[in-house]
Amino acid sequence: MQRLRVIFILGFIFLTSSVFSQDFERIDATILLYPTHCDTPEELSRFISRDFTTEEEKVRAIYSWIIQNIAYEPNEYKKFDYRFSNYRERNKKEEITRNKIIERTLQKGVAVCEGYAFLFERLCELQGITNYLVRGNTKTTLQGIGEEFHANHMWNIAIIDGKSYLFDPTWGAGKYQYKFIKEPSYYYYKIQPELLFKTHYPSIFEDALILETVSKQEFSEMPLIIERKLLLSDIETPKKGIIYTEMYFDEIQFSIKNTNPTSVSYSFGTETFSVEKLDKTNEKIEFSIPIVFGVNTLMIYFDDQPAIGYKIM
Repeated sequence: MQRLRVIFILGFIFLTSSVFSQDFERIDATILLYPTHCDTPEELSRFISRDFTTEEEKVRAIYSWIIQNIAYEPNEYKKFDYRFSNYRERNKKEEITRNKIIERTLQKGVAVCEGYAFLFERLCELQGITNYLVRGNTKTTLQGIGEEFHANHMWNIAIIDGKSYLFDPTWGAGKYQYKFIKEPSYYYYKIQPELLFKTHYPSIFEDALILETVSKQEFSEMPLIIERKLLLSDIETPKKGIIYTEMYFDEIQFSIKNTNPTSVSYSFGTETFSVEKLDKTNEKIEFSIPIVFGVNTLMIYFDDQPAIGYKIM
């Protein structure tokens, strides 16, 4: 009887997971039938109200439509500059500007992070879903390791069925390399807080949704963790992103948990070298890299893909 109960529970879990997956597929497919441009957020919101009922469905529809239809365009940064003489005037102009950015994002299909985040926020508001904007700093390059905090990005928190979740529709839409490359991704949909925190530090730390307090300085000194499943807590040594060569004799020792790549390689610039001795025990790898003087950066690759970056001093 106990075995039957276990089988039933497991079957229910798999069935439930399958149903949720099928629901997301239905939502994502439905969104593709929507207009790619709208005049107002209210217009788009009416489609969502027509087709979906639960908070989960509606937030998924909002995120899905944005990442499918909005392209990142840096020139949008200067479209709505404005001046003010007092805080009352500033607040009024900020609200007017917010609405203009939302409408331009919908009508033109281009935006920077604030357009993505404002639109996500407004559509959630229209659906009666509690949410708020998050401003903060992001780390995207090796040069960013050790830099001072400055708010350069905006993302979102939405509360679904009483629980807070993180979203970054800007990063979910694709990437920018001299031009926008559309790559819709659901990795940043309800992303695990510990995963987002590798690259995103909010101006108000509570918005990170993690329990352990990490200072802005500590975040700045973290390695650049590119491998998506890898957490900061998985890197046992060296934990800081700045490696001071005088602290080592002739090589740097690395110990990383919860990963099992077939091969590990590294580069101090353009040329890549293979790690010859890779010790593996219980989903943990250990290896060493010889010190090279006169270099500024170190990139480590797992199976030829960028995984962790350090700055060399």
